Amino acid sequence: MILQRRVDAFAGLGDIMIQAAEGKSSDLSDGLIRLIYESHRTNPWFTRENVQLALASFGAELNSAQLNKWVSLYPELENPRIPKRIAVVMAGNIPMVGFHDMLSVLITGNNLIGKTSSKDDLIIKELASILIRVEPGFASLVTFTEEPLKDFDAVIATGSDNTSRYFEYWFSRYQSLIRKNRTGIALLSGNESSRQMADLGSDVFSYFGLGCRNVTKLFLPDNFNFEKLRLSWSGFSKIGENVKYRNNYEHNKAVAIINREEFHDFGFVLLKEDMALFTPVGVVNYEFISEERFGDTVRRNEDKIQVIVSGGKHTCFGSAQKPKLWDYSDGIDTIEFLLKIN
Repeated sequence: MILQRRVDAFAGLGDIMIQAAEGKSSDLSDGLIRLIYESHRTNPWFTRENVQLALASFGAELNSAQLNKWVSLYPELENPRIPKRIAVVMAGNIPMVGFHDMLSVLITGNNLIGKTSSKDDLIIKELASILIRVEPGFASLVTFTEEPLKDFDAVIATGSDNTSRYFEYWFSRYQSLIRKNRTGIALLSGNESSRQMADLGSDVFSYFGLGCRNVTKLFLPDNFNFEKLRLSWSGFSKIGENVKYRNNYEHNKAVAIINREEFHDFGFVLLKEDMALFTPVGVVNYEFISEERFGDTVRRNEDKIQVIVSGGKHTCFGSAQKPKLWDYSDGIDTIEFLLKIN
């Protein structure tokens, strides 16, 4: 299958993902629409809104212009190559988190051996099924397995810092791309508009804050106006109606009270002054810092930071969970990795 056929097929899949997110019924989109409303039964974190958000975000990137711009960065993709068998171990923290790896393997003309997370098994497989209906040439290139992985040439695996150590051991004989825990941070000047602060709320609360691109730590100037932030985030209070999120928020609030920790309580999220980048669900940490010290902090923690949002030179507020096709996880170019497999 030539590169342009692969690109056209994924552009077609993107159209169907957007149709499903918008609730537009068709022979190809109906399965996704059903999963939008049913995924929460197997994973309570996969609410209708979160599945729609994932489909719409990925679908917006899967258009001919973006796909062609992306693949044009790698002229060697035009050359005939012997396909490799690439095992992909997918995470399941947010909907479709393994989709970009599946896309990368297939757009490079390789064979996918997918091992999905039990938390995100249905949507990924439905997308693969639709892709094959759009372009039957993919039928022989896509395999999913629940058995131990075998007969592959290289592996891409995503997990926690703990599971990554096991991945490194299990896959030590193979060329591998292994990802660990990362998170998002935000730098505020104190001069942000209410709109910018509301957009920051999307970076914090989308997917209940469970994604590696969600913002979990705020870096603030002295005398920051928390009341302005509270008002700007009031539109996200509905998140507290989700039982699993609410239980986490109330548990962490109780722990903070017992430990006599100071915090700002917005009624659905706690803001705590803490040096840690990672936080439990329902908590956002903050730290007062100058822009000079912020740079030093970023350099010290570059292996833990997935994205930085700000009103300046970094990712724009509200865009943390809307990465471009070339915004690779952990800053590792997945296509370059695939092209260099022996």
